[in-house]
Amino acid sequence: MTGASRGIGAAVADVLLGEGATVVRLARSLADGSEGRRHDLTCDVTDPGQVVRAADRVQATVGTPDVVVNNAGSFLLAPFEATDLAAFDNQLNIGVRGPFFVLQAFLPAMRAAGRGLVVTIGSIADHVGLPGNAAYGAAKFAVRGLHEALVAESRGSGIRFTLVSPGATDTAAWDPVDPDRRPGFTPRARMLRPTDVADAVAFVATRPPHVHVDWLRLGPV
Repeated sequence: MTGASRGIGAAVADVLLGEGATVVRLARSLADGSEGRRHDLTCDVTDPGQVVRAADRVQATVGTPDVVVNNAGSFLLAPFEATDLAAFDNQLNIGVRGPFFVLQAFLPAMRAAGRGLVVTIGSIADHVGLPGNAAYGAAKFAVRGLHEALVAESRGSGIRFTLVSPGATDTAAWDPVDPDRRPGFTPRARMLRPTDVADAVAFVATRPPHVHVDWLRLGPV
């Protein structure tokens, strides 16, 4: 799974380990190494060469994955007028091109095996337009489009695709925003926890092969 060094990604890795899975964590900040059923690989998902290297290592170490979790992302909260091209490109590179590269690297083996699950961690912003989300929302809508196309293309292949769209989740991404002091924002105490999203991923991953959960939306009360 990608973006697995912190926040939602780290929580998903821990929950899946608790379910008995062998987990390979990919992230730019992780060093290559293994401990029990957990394997870490350095990987920047915006670099297709690094993604191919990681996929080759996964295949050699644990074989064709049963579950691929596309979680790597970057959160940008800024009005449209304050979003320059570099910031916009960064959102698309991490949020859309990254998952695309990961899928290109892992799907062929999964198709050959005739089985597998791809979970994409989206956001409420993949279905709802929100102020300050011009770049972030564009990336999330785009990755939702990628997900939906693959659902349509993969019927009958044995591979399932799930989009998990959480609302505000209390991670370090909110530190520079300080939502507790901004009117209209969900206070951090009322946000989802990373483990809430991780539990949702585990639920999807433990459904029997004939059950397809296309979209799962989570939100704070």
